[in-house]
Amino acid sequence: MKVKEREDLQRLLRTQIDVLGDDLYVITEEFGEWEDSRRRIDLLAIDRQARLVVIELKRTSDGGHMELQAIRYAAMVSTMTFERIAKIHTDYLRRNGQLPEEATDRILEFLEWDTPDEENFAQDVRILLVSEDFGKELTTAVLWLRDHEIDIQCIRLRPYLDGQRCLVDVAQMIPLPEAQEYQIQIREKEQSGKKKVAEGNELRLKFWEGLIAICRERKTRHGDRKPQGYHYLVGGSGKGGLNLNYLVYPNETGVELYITRGTAEQNNAIFDHLFERRAEIGRDFGHPLIWQRLDNKRACRIKYTLGSGGFRNPESDWPRIQNAMVDSMTAIEKALIPQLDRIELC
Repeated sequence: MKVKEREDLQRLLRTQIDVLGDDLYVITEEFGEWEDSRRRIDLLAIDRQARLVVIELKRTSDGGHMELQAIRYAAMVSTMTFERIAKIHTDYLRRNGQLPEEATDRILEFLEWDTPDEENFAQDVRILLVSEDFGKELTTAVLWLRDHEIDIQCIRLRPYLDGQRCLVDVAQMIPLPEAQEYQIQIREKEQSGKKKVAEGNELRLKFWEGLIAICRERKTRHGDRKPQGYHYLVGGSGKGGLNLNYLVYPNETGVELYITRGTAEQNNAIFDHLFERRAEIGRDFGHPLIWQRLDNKRACRIKYTLGSGGFRNPESDWPRIQNAMVDSMTAIEKALIPQLDRIELC
């Protein structure tokens, strides 16, 4: 069966990008707004960690030299900002008959961000090579790139007929059996160091380590969490999909109940149940809460923002901030957990 590269594969992936992974969101296709270059990226996406994802498509049986093209594209987009990506996505939505004014909100919703965070956007670029098959020359190059901390993958899309239906078999092909000998060789070498994390992520990681230590000392929730460089630290409430999270930004912190149990209708129903009791909850908590139903989005939240500073404060000030956060988390738990216990969850 012959499948045309753009007309078929690209159209399939544009509308069903989740076949390549459930953490991808398409920003645009056929992107080529470069100076002194006519090259075009087949698909440009982002993932949940706010990394840009270059997706290169080929319909050849060996992938050709697509890794070289993709590396050039990755270098070209590596300096893009959130603002630039939002403008590109606006144009993409307009071309496809969708509402261009929703571009920023759609990206924020996918990333689960409240506001754009340029400092933590596009800190890295991933590469996905998609082809009917891959030759040993290409896979050897890809494995060498991966050994040198380049996030690049090969995914095989192989179409076939089932009666009158055209189906596509999707399989990640790195590592490939053809590359086994090379893999053994590179396993015998030492890994060449770890990629440095951006300064903001390092500070957040260190901030979370301190907060988790305080939680452990005070025997509160989150004492068993593993610190990561994100702006949130997730903790369970005892009920699936209802998380009690810490939040930290450069100059502020917060705590929240994040409702992402199921469909938008289920999440909204839980939110509405709590919202009807907001006076009692607010009284028990002792401070004004921010109620965000977030209609038509994937989650709802009930949030409290502290005015005590964030991870950009001097480290000598962190214990004061972290203890205030733990106090607020303890208070929001006492206000919300009894209300959650009264909800019949299916």
